Amino acid sequence: MKRILIAALLVSLLVVGTVYAQGITYNTGFMVQNLGTGPATLTITFYDQGGNVVAVLSGPDHVIAAGGSKNYYPLPAQVPNGFNGSVVIASDQPVAAIANELGNGLDFGASYAGFDAGATQANMPLIMRNNGGFNTWFNVQNAGTADANVTVTYTPGTIGSPHTQTATIKPGAAYTFDQATLGALGSRFVGSVAVTSNEPIVATCNQVGPTTLLAYDGFGPGSTRVSFPLVNANNAGFVTGIMIMNVGSVDTNVTVEYTPSPGIPGNAASSTTETNLIAAGKSAAFSFPFFNGKGKFVGSGRVTVNSANQPLVAVVNQLNTGTNKGASYGGFDPVMATDKVSFPLVMAKNSGYFTGLNVMNAGTSATTVTINYTPGAGYYAVPADVRALQPGETFSVIQDANFPTKWVGSAVATASSGGKIIGMCNELNQTLSGDAFLVYEGFNY
Repeated sequence: MKRILIAALLVSLLVVGTVYAQGITYNTGFMVQNLGTGPATLTITFYDQGGNVVAVLSGPDHVIAAGGSKNYYPLPAQVPNGFNGSVVIASDQPVAAIANELGNGLDFGASYAGFDAGATQANMPLIMRNNGGFNTWFNVQNAGTADANVTVTYTPGTIGSPHTQTATIKPGAAYTFDQATLGALGSRFVGSVAVTSNEPIVATCNQVGPTTLLAYDGFGPGSTRVSFPLVNANNAGFVTGIMIMNVGSVDTNVTVEYTPSPGIPGNAASSTTETNLIAAGKSAAFSFPFFNGKGKFVGSGRVTVNSANQPLVAVVNQLNTGTNKGASYGGFDPVMATDKVSFPLVMAKNSGYFTGLNVMNAGTSATTVTINYTPGAGYYAVPADVRALQPGETFSVIQDANFPTKWVGSAVATASSGGKIIGMCNELNQTLSGDAFLVYEGFNY
């Protein structure tokens, strides 16, 4: 799985500036959170796709107080209009960062997490061409110090043709692979991608539908267990689809256990399981349509059986087709769970936007989770949220319900002694008709 512990050097793949792809003009901003004990002094370097440095941000305007956060939207004037590229953020304190993509104004929205380091392999479980109106495109960024010779291998799942692409990417730069224009995949393609490189790389994938945009980060070599902090089914129009990829060499039977969150009116009363065979190198769908006709479910999921102990990676799609809302996040390796998870951007009543935090007990014993909020400049202090969780349970809390007026800041969830947690954040605006739904993974540290 991808590493989400953010060290002093953050390598963050950002599709920033004004980018045009698949009929959409994109603008991106990012939020940086200081996880350290002293002020974080940032140096932010912007690279175009040719590897040229086009802007460097540093100095007193780019210092973040301990526990605080700083928003880079809109992008500073030093970044030229029409910029299409990537970003590297360096800091003398540990930091975390997330990026928000907006398309055609506020018609489309997606979010993803930054990376602390690259790897020589990146896996993406869900890649599409002309699949019910959905196409994907993804960026691969060179996180190394020399030219990256990249090979992209497409493996069809349910339909399509296998194909291979290559590219050379300069250090710090990113390269775009667009499946909508790649006829070699066939008239329709649904499958997965493995990217290999001689230099460390990172990758982020965008799923583009007629009315929705969903983004997720590429994964490294995978893990035998995967956890999902939030799974929705038949919940106010929202459904969840999970695509799990077997990146190993042997077919394996995978069982996902779904555990309902307590205290939610009308929610499922007990856990249930789903089992599918996943062929080597391919992906299989879970959750949807498994929950069709089964009633409301809000909770979590985790792989409990992996018969051949093969490495797995997974992407989780949340969709509400009735309101044109869609967003993705990546499944977590529970071994990487820690007692702290950071959320760089948390909101309430912010021009209609609010967040919902979902923190899952990924350990084997009960724990108590406390979420502490740090207000941004000019905002008020708010009390912590606390919940006791059994193994596999998720604590879901919506900020709009508890924050009386507009609020923007960050948060850190902490588990009681010995607890292991993971988490993700939903950003939502229900008043907009466009895809104002964005999701990012929390950062373990």
